[in-house]
Amino acid sequence: MTPETASTPTADTSQAARWQDYFQLMKPRVMSLVVFTGLTGLLAARAPIHPILGAVAVLCIAIGAGASGALNMWYDADIDQQMRRTRGRPVPAGKVKGEEAASLGVVLSLLSVMFLGFAINWFAAGLLAFTIVFYAVVYTMWLKRWTAQNIVIGGLAGALPPAIGWAAATGHAPLNAWLMVAIIFFWTPPHFWALSLYVTTDYAKAGVPMLPVVKGARETRKQILLYSLVFVPICLAPVLTGLGGPFYLAVAALGGAVFLLLAARVFASKAGDAADPRVADRALYEVTEDERAAGAKAARNLFAFSILYLFALFAALLGEAVMGVRALELLK
Repeated sequence: MTPETASTPTADTSQAARWQDYFQLMKPRVMSLVVFTGLTGLLAARAPIHPILGAVAVLCIAIGAGASGALNMWYDADIDQQMRRTRGRPVPAGKVKGEEAASLGVVLSLLSVMFLGFAINWFAAGLLAFTIVFYAVVYTMWLKRWTAQNIVIGGLAGALPPAIGWAAATGHAPLNAWLMVAIIFFWTPPHFWALSLYVTTDYAKAGVPMLPVVKGARETRKQILLYSLVFVPICLAPVLTGLGGPFYLAVAALGGAVFLLLAARVFASKAGDAADPRVADRALYEVTEDERAAGAKAARNLFAFSILYLFALFAALLGEAVMGVRALELLK
């Protein structure tokens, strides 16, 4: 399949695209998470950086994330068109032409990397460039259509923004920066596999080899639990290195206990065993009565809580970083 084939929508494209359609190409929800974790990395470094330069760094990270999203929507238009969760996106819906999405992605990629390099430093720019290429090429064009481990390996792209933020502030990325990367990296599989357990039919219809499609729901539930058992201790590791303080410890420990409980409930359930073929005709996160009896609600609960937990972890790190910077200023 060629990129041209992948990006050709069947919907009517006679109407001119609105600016909102181009903005949606950049996946604003994903971008907001990238900005939040990138900002946390920048401030957690607790290094002196001019506020304007810090804002420029975060803006470049956001634009780079948007570029990745646009390239992803261009190439995956054929898949997106078949899935309930994605068929309303600008390219498969015919609101934006595929070549326009590709052009936007390339231009934004170059602008974000070059601006970050000239304005901040080239190490941070190199990390940003690697992130864009990894997501747009390695994940989107290869892993997503080839292996059930697509989310595991491809999750690295979404995990790197804290290291980019830290590198923007200091010019390097030490252990603490990579701890934040590890938190997001190991969070990604249980988060997305929980979602895939109750939209399995949607992925199967589009030919995406997600784990429950290839290995079945039972194996997916087991992998969710195993990754959760690794993920939660990693969330506690920043306390040992000095990155996280008492407040972070409380959030990580309490939230981690809930996360493990929810993962154990998914493992003990039959979530995904009764995937409803009507998934394309119902609300995205609706759970039918048959699926509820099989435990799909447990998977939905883990998916929802995982978002809250990741946000709480980085909010705690961000809050402690801000307080730490203030304390240093008062001691001067």
